[in-house]
Amino acid sequence: MGRKILFITTDQQRYDTLGCNGGTIARTPVIDAVAAQGVRYERAHPQSVVCMPSRSTMVTGQHVSTHGVWMNGVALPEDAPSVAQVLHDAGYRTAIIGKPHFEPFLDPFARFAENGFAGKGTFGPHRGFEHFESATHGAAGPLHYARWLLANHPETVGMFYPVLDGSLEVNAMGGGDTGAPQAWVNNIPREWYHTDWVADRTISWLESLPVDDDWFCWMSFPDPHHPWDPPASEVGRIDWRDVPLPAGYIEDASEREAVLDAKPRHFRAWYDGRLVSNYEAPAAWVPATLTADQIRETTALNAVECELIDEAIGRVLAAVTARGWGDDLDIVFTTDHGELGGDFGLLFKGPYHVEGLMRLPLIWRPAPSSGIAPAVVGKPVGHVDLAPTFCAIAGVPASPWMEGKALPVNDADAAGRGFERVLTEWDSELFGVSVHLRTITRDGYVCTTYLPGSVHDGSEGELYSLIDDPLQRVNRWNDPSLTSLQSDLIADLWDHQPPMKSPLPGVEAPV
Repeated sequence: MGRKILFITTDQQRYDTLGCNGGTIARTPVIDAVAAQGVRYERAHPQSVVCMPSRSTMVTGQHVSTHGVWMNGVALPEDAPSVAQVLHDAGYRTAIIGKPHFEPFLDPFARFAENGFAGKGTFGPHRGFEHFESATHGAAGPLHYARWLLANHPETVGMFYPVLDGSLEVNAMGGGDTGAPQAWVNNIPREWYHTDWVADRTISWLESLPVDDDWFCWMSFPDPHHPWDPPASEVGRIDWRDVPLPAGYIEDASEREAVLDAKPRHFRAWYDGRLVSNYEAPAAWVPATLTADQIRETTALNAVECELIDEAIGRVLAAVTARGWGDDLDIVFTTDHGELGGDFGLLFKGPYHVEGLMRLPLIWRPAPSSGIAPAVVGKPVGHVDLAPTFCAIAGVPASPWMEGKALPVNDADAAGRGFERVLTEWDSELFGVSVHLRTITRDGYVCTTYLPGSVHDGSEGELYSLIDDPLQRVNRWNDPSLTSLQSDLIADLWDHQPPMKSPLPGVEAPV
């Protein structure tokens, strides 16, 4: 027998929502314990701050420009490489359970493979995963969780927040106590909510395996992505009135707007409701209307969802231990991207390469049998490094098409193997607005250059010291004392940025 791999992802989770990362609102004892036993990464960044490109990087080990999923709604090509296939070919049993999102969700006629399995009553295979069981944020759509609810608990289907309005736009309707956008009272029993369903289905698949099998299981939770509609029975865990405002929120409106005005112009344009460049941000919602209490309530609901995920992970780990696999189990935990969470008066996500979206929770607990000591790594790493890590755990060579390196186990290892920078990119064409960003994080700085688009002329950018200005309030792009550094960072970015596929693959759906 070899080492087993449990790869756990959440959706749109901030770095600071975990206790091990300094979070104080959600209680996350299971993941905190995993971090204490393993390697916790202080500077993990995604290669995109939106779902489909980021998840495509996880499965391929490639930068966005290489795999071609340049925005949500662009399907990962059917012939794209997959680390799951590599592991399956090496003898691993493979499964993905929960949210996949390598292909568009808004697909009512199930044109894409991952949206067709549930309707046929089948469970794969798909992209190297011999078992494929899918869920998203609610009860709508063609995925396995929605079909399960409809068949077994149809009375719950209307309990979730209606993500789309009557025009098939993302809903701007407010709810909860404060009227916060996409907050909702969901009366579904906890045991039927998708978080526990994902854990239940993962346990079921693991228990179906012979004890001598090696396996790679990707357990993918749809939360804490908006809408924030956890089971109403659990909301009382955290009273939003007691929740402190995030450090990134600037309470004084004039000060907040001055900070936004010093950033590239699309920040203030979205804040004022003049521009929307990400489909998942409700087009009818104006961020400038966001109140402090609404931030408190959405933060509390988000934290409840994080607690439920932590407890679900605990149940899965108990089941793994009961099968006798604990000593040979590697656990990797991360998310696809972060959440603005009130920073700068904004919610959700978009083309904003700031800490709330870019700094990710990433934890690797190597199998106890490996003898790897616990550590904290401060060098930059990325999602592009996950696929080579899975290969290293399995004892198979990383495939030549993978563009990252196996994650370092400590800072000395990181320095010795050249972990110096991490790259993040954004491209979008939506509502007649095109936005294009390229970002490098290196040596304690994050530098973003803007390519020409609908809003930017190619001269704008951002430059922040993450040491002196961790909240990214002072944009030093035009600071003459940093001209040389800025030029060096941009040159380094383009030296390592893979060329984008041309022509760009077509957008099939908005999400």
